[in-house]
Parts: sequence; C-alpha cells; structure tokens
Amino acid sequence: MRWFKVDSLTIILSGLALGVLGAALAFWGNPANSGICISCFMENLAGALHLHDNARMAYVRPELVGFVGGSFMMALAGREFHSRSGNTPLLGFVMGIFLIVGSSVFMGCPIKMMLRLGAGDLTAVAGFAGLAAGVWAGVFFLRAGLDLGGASPSRVPFQGLLLPGLFVIVLAVPFVFPGSLASSVTGPGAQHAPLAVSLGAGALIGVLAQRSRFCVTGSFSNLFLARDLGLMRGLLVLLVSAVGLNLALGMFHLGMLDQPGSNPDHLWNFLSMGMVGLGSVMVGGCPFRQLILSGEGSVDAAVITLGMLTGGGIVHQWGIASTSAGPTPAGKTAVLLGLFFCLAIARFYGSGSMGAGVHGTADPGLSTLDSGRYHVDPGTYSAPGGG
Repeated sequence: MRWFKVDSLTIILSGLALGVLGAALAFWGNPANSGICISCFMENLAGALHLHDNARMAYVRPELVGFVGGSFMMALAGREFHSRSGNTPLLGFVMGIFLIVGSSVFMGCPIKMMLRLGAGDLTAVAGFAGLAAGVWAGVFFLRAGLDLGGASPSRVPFQGLLLPGLFVIVLAVPFVFPGSLASSVTGPGAQHAPLAVSLGAGALIGVLAQRSRFCVTGSFSNLFLARDLGLMRGLLVLLVSAVGLNLALGMFHLGMLDQPGSNPDHLWNFLSMGMVGLGSVMVGGCPFRQLILSGEGSVDAAVITLGMLTGGGIVHQWGIASTSAGPTPAGKTAVLLGLFFCLAIARFYGSGSMGAGVHGTADPGLSTLDSGRYHVDPGTYSAPGGG
C-alpha cells in the first residue's frame, strides 16, 4: 500500500480544512455537529426555495456557493474547467435524490458523519460501517463490469457554467428581492455562522478539494480497488483535527445519548449510509464531491446536484427525514427503495462475470471517482484524472 504521494500536501490540507472549519462553523453558529453537512445544506436550500414547508429548515447556505465557486475558480486557474456530460442524466438525477434520502435517514452526509465522530458521537459508528460496506459493494459491481458510460465534452460548453451561475444567483436573490425566499426564524435553519465567514470557509474548502480530488467515498474506493491509501490520509486528518478542535472548544462529548443531529437506530444508520456509499460509487462521488465536480464543469454532477436539491424537498415534504427519535416508516421504505434502485442499476448496466478481478493502480493523489462516470473493463483499472 502506498502512503506518500506528490499530492500529499493538498490532500492533508483538504482534510484539515474540513475538520477544523467543520468544527469551527458549528462553534460560530451552525447547528451542533453539523458545521458542514451537504444533505442538511441541501434541505435548507430546498426550504428557502419553497420546495418543502418545514419552516425550521429554510436558509440559503453560503457554504454551498463557496464549495462550487471555489472549485470553479481553481479549475479555471489550473485550466481544468471542462464542460462535459455523459449519457445517463436521468439516472444521475434520481440517484441524487436517493443520496439525500439516505443521508436524511442517517441525519447527515458522509462529511457530517466524520464530524459527528469527531465530536464523540458514537451513533455515527454504524453509519461509518455502512458507508464502507456500501462502497465495497460498489467496487464489487465495478469489478463485475458496471458501466454507466463515460463523459465527453459538451456540444454546448456553456452548460458547465450553469450550476455555478445558478448558485451565485440564489445567494444574491435575498439581497436583490428581500422576502422572496423563505428563511427560518427557529430551528436548524436559523442557526448559521456569519455569511462572510460561511462563504469564505466554503470557498477555501472548494479550492483545496478541487486540487486534491478529496472525496469521502473515494477514500474507501481507492483502498478497496487499488490498495491506495492516499485519500484515506485526508480522511484521517479530517477526523483527528475535528477531535482536537472540539476538545479545545469544549464541544467533544463521547457517547451515544443526547447527541445533537443524530438518531439511535443503528440498523437503519447502517443501511442508509450503505445506500449512500453504494450510490456514490455508481455516480462518481459522494454529495460533496458532486459539488466540486459541478464547479469543474461536469454537467453530470450538476444534474446529480439538482437531484440532491429535489431530494432535499422530498425528504421533508414526504416525512422521510429522521428525527432524534429515529427513522420514520417512510424513511425506512425510501432507503429500501434506494437500495433496490442501486441493485437494479448494477443488474442492467453490469457486464462480465461477477467477481472478476480489477487490477491496477490509482493515480497519485487522485480519487477513483473523479470522472463522474466509470468505464471499467474486467481485469483492468486505472483511475481517471477528473474528466
């Protein structure tokens, strides 16, 4: 297993930024243990856009704009902005919905899962195990020949600019047209760090993540596919830095009881994050990675992001999101549907013999999920470099 690579510094800095700023944003006003949570942010944005009627979950999170904008600026600076798209956009859109469904049942995306662990929340352990199992299952299907088609340059390059532009417009709307978007006065949506701090933190993380290709599920898939520990190093730094800052700020509380933004049902925590892990492998990255890819011009990732936004409205409008008491019947049903959807994709888009080996090495410091789509021939594998 290889540990040090030419991109070691950017991977470490990405993990450090996510861990430190994830804890710091909670200290500065974001919900406890939820300084950074893509699914929570999407649910808040959906509420602000009137896609659901939960008045406690409505706020335009500046961090989202920062993630995409930081990635966009760094991609331009590094000449890595390329408008590109694949041939299965509807699958991506639906998977985006299910990524938020699974995260909402667990009560957090993969990054929040790590931040919860970094704050001492042991209810997140089952989610961690589930995510790893889901990624392993996704890698198994890749080895069997799962192929959703590759991305190619868009016929209209302007498409890659649409999502970054839309996010900037959404952030500006409350200032240009006050009262047009919903904004919570109580609940998680009313808990937020100052706008400039949130936007700046998101932009810094977006810049670093674009360079490092950091992805939570990519950390596991690189390990399982190519025995590559590169991105896992960043994940470890994320956890250790979050633990350190939470201890320093008095926000570390080890245990399972009375943990904020969590639920105590270990089985459904495992299954829901298992579905998120499996789905993320199939569409080319975790929810956070989709935002970064959107900033680089990936139309597929932009469609998945719009699916996540739609999911943010559905989980509250249909009673899917869990509460501190545990998952709802609708949430359990939705997770099972999501798992079935993933298995159906594996069945209809797979080829070759099940369990056929995939051998090779991942590019230094690069996630195996960078392309947003896979094309893996049984018996060979090489990590795409972001296109």
